[in-house]
Amino acid sequence: MVAFVFPGQGSQKVGMGKELLEKYPFAREMYEKADNVLGFSLSKLSFEGPEEELTKTENAQPAILTYSIIALKALTEKGIQPAVVAGHSLGEFSALVASGMLSFESAVKLVRKRGELMAHADPDKKGGMAAVLGLPAEVVEEVCAEVSREVYVEPVNYNAPDQVVISGLKEGIAKAEPILKEKGAKRVIVLNVSGAFHSKLMAEAATHFKKVLDETPFSRPNCRVISNVTAREEDETNIREMLFRQIQSPVRWVESVRYMESLGVSEIVEVGPGAVLTGLVKKISPALSVKSWEQFLSE
Repeated sequence: MVAFVFPGQGSQKVGMGKELLEKYPFAREMYEKADNVLGFSLSKLSFEGPEEELTKTENAQPAILTYSIIALKALTEKGIQPAVVAGHSLGEFSALVASGMLSFESAVKLVRKRGELMAHADPDKKGGMAAVLGLPAEVVEEVCAEVSREVYVEPVNYNAPDQVVISGLKEGIAKAEPILKEKGAKRVIVLNVSGAFHSKLMAEAATHFKKVLDETPFSRPNCRVISNVTAREEDETNIREMLFRQIQSPVRWVESVRYMESLGVSEIVEVGPGAVLTGLVKKISPALSVKSWEQFLSE
């Protein structure tokens, strides 16, 4: 059984998508659709930058989604259909397009709005995120709980058994860092993001996003879709609630991958730019076969 997984923010880079135009005739049309929905040239920004603009949350999100859906179309045009789909944070919206639950145009509109709300949720820049490498999740949870008695910080992205991203007030992250290292963390890497994503500091952004979700049509999925919030299946009946919660809830990626494996998935294909998820899946479930979408197509 094959699952498609879709990457989240951080996979963007200047020049992304240029090679797709040369290989796939439909890529130009899809970039034009995205440009029309957004009212500016996402294609020019993706191909030429500047990097500072492309990295902005509100631009990176539609850029990664558009690339991912072009890659998806390259697969489906060859008759390759997934039995299960999932995405990491932003990637969940690409997964919804792959499942037929959400149209490409609606997805572009949603992730642009989501990016704007997330980027502007913390105007005073008090929040941040950091990746903790080399510690089990339970230890990271204990340290965050201890620090949070004074200043807020919590684990939010369970990316791999030894990689957890924490989110909260910058002051909380700074207090947690030496304790995490003392407990055996190999590294604590502060991330270049514009806020404390997937934490309770995103509550206001989530409330505004809920209104946009309520106006968005969703259809019945044509395959299984795994939620970041529950690490279980979601469908058109609960998807709005899941996406509302996702902005301010942890990404349960380790559980999601293990759940897909329990369903009988034996092969995972990363559909989108980069290979971040490929590395994470290998750490979570070494028995799974993991490939990039280009590798999968060339077989």
